[in-house]
Amino acid sequence: MTDNSDKSLSGKAVAAAGAAIGSAAIAAALLYVNKRKKAKDAKPPRYEDAPETD
Repeated sequence: MTDNSDKSLSGKAVAAAGAAIGSAAIAAALLYVNKRKKAKDAKPPRYEDAPETD
């Protein structure tokens, strides 16, 4: 187990930084999954409606 006798500010700062990095990683993963899901559900463009360019 861990030794809880270290009551310095740096130990708490490291814990807070670790929590912030972890929560940011989770948020980024959720945004990535949501973006992929929206791209998968999007309909492909209809080429019949495209303007003629030649």
